[in-house]
Amino acid sequence: MEPRALLDALNVAERLKDTTRHCYTRQGRHESVAEHSWMMTLMAFFMRDEFPEVDMDKVIRMCIIHDLGEAFTGDIPSFEKTGENEKTEEEQLSGWVKTLPPKYSDEMFALYEEMAKRETIEAKVYKAIDGLEAVIQHNFSDLSTWIPREYELNKTYADDKVAFSEYLKELRKEIRKDTLKKIGE
Repeated sequence: MEPRALLDALNVAERLKDTTRHCYTRQGRHESVAEHSWMMTLMAFFMRDEFPEVDMDKVIRMCIIHDLGEAFTGDIPSFEKTGENEKTEEEQLSGWVKTLPPKYSDEMFALYEEMAKRETIEAKVYKAIDGLEAVIQHNFSDLSTWIPREYELNKTYADDKVAFSEYLKELRKEIRKDTLKKIGE
């Protein structure tokens, strides 16, 4: 990528460092979208041996780019996001991706399509990691930052996304144990 194009792309992506999510960090600060994406990427890195048949480099690329649309719309928690919110985010993201050099825009559009269809093992692993990371982060955060609906949501969130993998089901089971311990059940 040419230096100016790289700097222009990073100028947009950098917004995610200041775009906060609904979730909090362990020390009580709102988590940024960039931090969420980083933790997902780290999870994918550590899971490589559990999925030898999966192109984990592709999963990592999915994790890195998955929330870039929130640089334009901000973060809306999944339990509040509407179809109209998703459409707006997709349109704004697509408009930006089209401005990137073709090598990168083509790859990103292909990845976004694969992620949306969720038919490949890579897309399924990415989506499971996305859901699991949110629950893990809630477990790390202070209980005082949780809203009432999260007590039940944290018990079941991402169950559907891990159903295809014994390893991910076991990981979800361990995360649920942490949730139950945290809420005193």
